[in-house]
Amino acid sequence: MTIKQPLLIAGIFCISITANAQAVKYKDIVFGGVKTTKDLSYDGSDSTGKNKAHLFDLYQPEGDETKGRPLIIWMHGGGFKFGSKADKSAQIWSKTFAQRGYVCVSINYTLSKKLPFLNFDELKRSCYYAVLDAKKAVAYFKQHAAEYHINPDKIILAGNSAGGMIALQTAFATNAELAKFAGVPEVDAGKAELLKVEGVINLWGGIFRLNWLKNARVPVVNIYGSNDGIVAPAHKDTSLYGGKDVYERAKTLNITTGVKVFEGYSHELRKHFNPIFSSDKGTQQRWLEAGQFAADFMYNNLFK
Repeated sequence: MTIKQPLLIAGIFCISITANAQAVKYKDIVFGGVKTTKDLSYDGSDSTGKNKAHLFDLYQPEGDETKGRPLIIWMHGGGFKFGSKADKSAQIWSKTFAQRGYVCVSINYTLSKKLPFLNFDELKRSCYYAVLDAKKAVAYFKQHAAEYHINPDKIILAGNSAGGMIALQTAFATNAELAKFAGVPEVDAGKAELLKVEGVINLWGGIFRLNWLKNARVPVVNIYGSNDGIVAPAHKDTSLYGGKDVYERAKTLNITTGVKVFEGYSHELRKHFNPIFSSDKGTQQRWLEAGQFAADFMYNNLFK
């Protein structure tokens, strides 16, 4: 070994230490391990967890003793017909955000027994009942904040596709508005107030009515593929407004917002979306990039 080699190794070691020291909680990966607890229930009246639609998996950073941590509630995609809290994308985001210092829960919610993606009226109804579940989850974690060492005022809703739709409607639509739009009897009539949340991560989802954004001033980040043919980024001939629409309307309302577009990619950030095939490594890498963009947005607007 020449005399230069030890100096080079020492230099690399110092750079590594410096880079690690610069890692920022809630923005960067700062924890190596994640503790996962599965099949808990966010339904306070169902202590046995018999209702599978109300189960969640809990992800916490190993070795973190912080009190009052922010919570992200992740909601899976699947057209309100398929999917679960164990979806690959939900696991990836829950684990990596827990490594950033968040507490994450990936939740199940009520799925339709019909085919919502083939019937718009059923899609509206399915979204309404899923939103009720999301609101139940928000209320549960606010009530059990001490148990999970979370800050009840730092709850973020996040989801992909149908999950993004649930997050948007939960944060911005009242029960009355959504029930009327869906054409169903309102549950908890009279409780029109919104459950306060701190932010929304909308991954290629959409909202039914853009004017609902006026109901709350919740920071919202939108991420989607430019060629998405399932949830079009911009409103065309459907009654669903995608991530581009949400971003642009939020700006006009002076709501803190951000956008990242994956050019040339379709739904779920795949080159060609096909719900039958599982994601490849390239897709998963784009999911990680989407997660980092969302983490940067939340850190810059909620924690910096």
